Amino acid sequence: MAFPEHFLWGGAIAANQIEGAWKEGGKGISVADAASYKPNVDNKEYNKHVAFSLEGVKQAALDPDTVYYPKRRGIDFYHHYREDLALFAEMGFKVLRLSIAWTRLYPTGEEEEPNREGIAFYKAVFEEMRRLGIEPLVTLSHYEMPLSLSVKYNGWADRRVIDLFVRFCRTCFEEFGPYVKRWLTFNEIDSIIRHPFTSGGILPELSDGNERKCCYQGLHHQLVASAIVTKMCHEMVEGSQMGCMLTKLTTYPRTCAPQDVLAALYKNLDNYFYADVMVFGEYPGLKRTELKKKGLLPEMREEDDRILKDGCVDFISFSYYMSMTESVDPDAERTPGNTVLGVKNPYLKSSDWGWQIDDVGLRISLLELYDRYRKPLFVVENGFGAVDAVTEDGEIHDDYRIEFFRKHFIQMEKAVEDGVELLGYTSWAPIDLISASTSQMSKRYGFIYVDQDDMGNGTLKRYKKDSFAWYKKVIETNGEVL
Repeated sequence: MAFPEHFLWGGAIAANQIEGAWKEGGKGISVADAASYKPNVDNKEYNKHVAFSLEGVKQAALDPDTVYYPKRRGIDFYHHYREDLALFAEMGFKVLRLSIAWTRLYPTGEEEEPNREGIAFYKAVFEEMRRLGIEPLVTLSHYEMPLSLSVKYNGWADRRVIDLFVRFCRTCFEEFGPYVKRWLTFNEIDSIIRHPFTSGGILPELSDGNERKCCYQGLHHQLVASAIVTKMCHEMVEGSQMGCMLTKLTTYPRTCAPQDVLAALYKNLDNYFYADVMVFGEYPGLKRTELKKKGLLPEMREEDDRILKDGCVDFISFSYYMSMTESVDPDAERTPGNTVLGVKNPYLKSSDWGWQIDDVGLRISLLELYDRYRKPLFVVENGFGAVDAVTEDGEIHDDYRIEFFRKHFIQMEKAVEDGVELLGYTSWAPIDLISASTSQMSKRYGFIYVDQDDMGNGTLKRYKKDSFAWYKKVIETNGEVL
């Protein structure tokens, strides 16, 4: 068998996309609660980043609506978690990646003591997971920072947020350490450069006319915070492991023209930069030089070099949805991806949202990452967003999703045969939820269908898709069925 005996098969979810109950149990408002849905916009346009304004988020905070702010309702995991976890257990999950909403523990981020109701909720979730034999993999920050820190401090652009985040993480380790041994710091930490508000709470009006520089400053603060909490986790949680989480944006040259090869090289070096800091404990020389030339090098304290060196991660996790190409040709056709635009690859098919499907790219990504870092890898996001149709008898035939996963799993298996040390795989997402990039419900990823439309109408009843039984068989046979 190519997959190791104790390979961790499972799925991945995020609090802001599933929990709902945005004002229950003492929860505060997060940046995700200000993400609106605009139904008159063509679906493919959703992949373009929506610019948030200071006035816009202030108005959102006062608006009680849950229809046009879909992440406030999610799929009501807050009240359905036992049912959903039971379905995951039925599929045979060994692991479930989930996040802890900062605002459930610290509603504004600045409280001296945590909200006990929030702690009780997550303890109940972890207790149920333990009973079902599902190991948690917890993301500490998954686009869920308190909205008040965005408005007051311009989010992560202000160094004071580090201490507030460290306080939140300390509480997580104290309260949930007995349940959780594997952790991740920031989801797609590189995303703060692409969507500053969602990932870092950064707003143009508070950025002194240079939002780009504020993004790199905010990134630096996140990197420092990650190193601090990684070291703290090792000290507080016996037998714990901390990983980083990267958006793997594998990029090929559009042609073999040297200029295209160089453009693709720069794209890939930029993609590695974030993990480089978290694995090696220092900024790469090439990236430091680039940021200095562009006037984007962040302010750093004398102690930051030591902090970064002392807080290196134990493993590398990443999301992989698609690959891209790059070209210097200004007329090259570009296509949407995971919050990015890339030059279209004529050799690949695309999803309904324009994301190019490249199963071989997953193998390439695994080989590149393992060769570069020589640390265990974990695929923590990979999936296929599609419009699913429900038959009259309540069935969902999603052969297209099964085919997507089958091809990707085969390439993953080949990478393991090549020598890659792969800890596990968590699909995004095992159950339909609110899309991160589009705030849609109709962009469905799950093996489990949730009866809810884009406007929040529906019974929230859960249905098993054909892919449910197929993934169950994959897990039962540890991939032999492939």
